[in-house]
Amino acid sequence: MDAESPLWIAESEVVSLIDLGEAISQVRDGLVAQAGGAAVPMPKSQASWPGGTVHATGATLHHGDRAYVGTKSWSHTAGGATPLLTLWDAADGRLLAVLEAFALGQYRTAAVSGVATDRLASADATTMAICGTGAQALAQVATVNAVRALDTLRVWSPRPESRQRFCGAVRDALGIEATEAAGPEEAVDGADVVTLVTRSRRPFLTGATIGERTHVNAIGAIGLERAEFGTALLKRADIVAVDDIASARSFSREMREYYGCDGEGWGDVASLADLVAARGGRPERADLTLFKAMGTGIADLAIAVFVYEQAVENRLGTPLPPPSRSRPRLRSSLRPAAPA
Repeated sequence: MDAESPLWIAESEVVSLIDLGEAISQVRDGLVAQAGGAAVPMPKSQASWPGGTVHATGATLHHGDRAYVGTKSWSHTAGGATPLLTLWDAADGRLLAVLEAFALGQYRTAAVSGVATDRLASADATTMAICGTGAQALAQVATVNAVRALDTLRVWSPRPESRQRFCGAVRDALGIEATEAAGPEEAVDGADVVTLVTRSRRPFLTGATIGERTHVNAIGAIGLERAEFGTALLKRADIVAVDDIASARSFSREMREYYGCDGEGWGDVASLADLVAARGGRPERADLTLFKAMGTGIADLAIAVFVYEQAVENRLGTPLPPPSRSRPRLRSSLRPAAPA
């Protein structure tokens, strides 16, 4: 394989080169790098049309003796999505790889929740509640289980058949006892960790329904048209952390309704990167902590760099022709209209 050739790294290769525990470790290191100035996120951008949304995230990251730049982009439609991450060498702009990024995105979303849970949940947490049973849900349970030894999971989603199917999947994949809850209040009652991973358009969880010493991961609502929890949850929380404050200010309806849109009221919102770099644990007397995930390009890039370096080391990936330059055609085939 030509060392200069960029690589196409397929989804199957991504999952062969990294597991969830390694993803959590890489994301943690990437957030520490951000806190120290060795990684910089690109503000998330998105646009909507009647059939869906298009998204882009990115970052720069110094890793070892090398610096990388990466962006991930995708369109979300009713028919699905095909996310791709493009990786460049930051020193000369050379294309290094294009990674199929659906599994990578699941790793990213789960790993960030795992890092937040490890930092903010009680050390003796054993009971989890999850609201939502979609594509990201199983990985969300797995990441909490990776940092806290779960013995009980309560599951709520609006459709009983989805709850039943998901409980079976959790038992089969993770060996955790999972039981259905008839509503979100029943699910979260007494839970040490609560994860919200829905596409709800209205808040369904309030501060009054959450027990003491609980940590909440709010994952699902990443656009202004969606909301999972009410402002009472933010009023009660001792710590509110986000993976990307700029993205939360732009795209989180829940956060904007409480903290405002101009940034002046956001002084109490913590960056997850700063919390992780401080290496502390959950405050001893904390009642409620909340992590709001918006998606940060640093987490995507940290995982992509690890996968790319492993692919090079293991001679995986399909070589692509290096991009070449051609002069643009400047003579127009269009003729200006003749004067009237």
